[in-house]
Amino acid sequence: MPDLLPAGHPPVATPKIGVLLLNLGTPDATDYWSVRRYLKEFLSDPRVIETPKWLWWPILNLVILSFRPQKSGANYARIWDKRTNESPLLVITRDQATSLGQRLAGDNVVVDYAMRYGNPSTASRLKALQKAGCQKILLVPLYPQYSATTTATANDKAFDALAKMRWQPAVRTAPAYFDDPFYVETLANSIRDGVAALDFEPDLVITSYHGMPQDYLEKGDPYHCQCLKTTRLVREKLGWSKDKLMVTFQSRFGPTKWLEPYTDETLKSLPGKGIKKVAILAPAFSADCIETLEEIAITGEEEFMHAGGERYAYIPCLNASPAGMDMIENMVRRELKGWL
Repeated sequence: MPDLLPAGHPPVATPKIGVLLLNLGTPDATDYWSVRRYLKEFLSDPRVIETPKWLWWPILNLVILSFRPQKSGANYARIWDKRTNESPLLVITRDQATSLGQRLAGDNVVVDYAMRYGNPSTASRLKALQKAGCQKILLVPLYPQYSATTTATANDKAFDALAKMRWQPAVRTAPAYFDDPFYVETLANSIRDGVAALDFEPDLVITSYHGMPQDYLEKGDPYHCQCLKTTRLVREKLGWSKDKLMVTFQSRFGPTKWLEPYTDETLKSLPGKGIKKVAILAPAFSADCIETLEEIAITGEEEFMHAGGERYAYIPCLNASPAGMDMIENMVRRELKGWL
């Protein structure tokens, strides 16, 4: 192409295809102000908090952001990656992008990653892909189950950035993959292998999904149903009975009713029912983060053992494992058909 440009024409990058992995986000550090900035952006998103702004603004700015950053910062510090001085979510998502980029390098594909909240921002990475010559970009929200609070808001942020571009690339969005056979098989294998690696036999395996207010479901969000379907398909793939694999919902926030049963209350009640050995995983997350490593792997075990439990194990997310990357590559190649 450079040989065909007229004299004095600015350089033009070779046309490429871009893939942008999108995840939730993370504070830049564990101190008060870093966590506060992150929480303010996250909790100001009307997709996440649907309370009217006139009511929510004073609660958020005068109450929540005055006290919650200290607690959240302390929780982040419990799982912070000391080697890179970054959150595990950032490290793992970057590893996923690097691995996928290596797998697709021969197809003239550039892979990058961005966060809906915090850094690297979606707008900055879209600009970088465009500058690299990407005239077609696939947006890949890394959420197996669709929700307006995750998938939709990640895409919204990308569309906001695209709206400000004079030369806008062609864009596709990857759909949720909660019932994709490759994903179901990969998740089932991770559970089978995770349980087999334990030195005890769990009485119960729990699939703990991130929760949401009950009224979001009643307004039409399909997330709840997709979570239940993922676990059902995985259970069928494993050939387990219905009482072997359970669904719960974690991370509730505020006084309103959220999707039930709650993970924390379930863990506290199980020992009293004679279920004293459990394994637990978080299928709604593509990468381990504060909700899995601190809330489930650490605090969840503390709650379960304090209630009389005997053995507890957390099975990691698929992360950037070879099997997890095979699944992501399969999904991305499917969504790039017609472009590659």
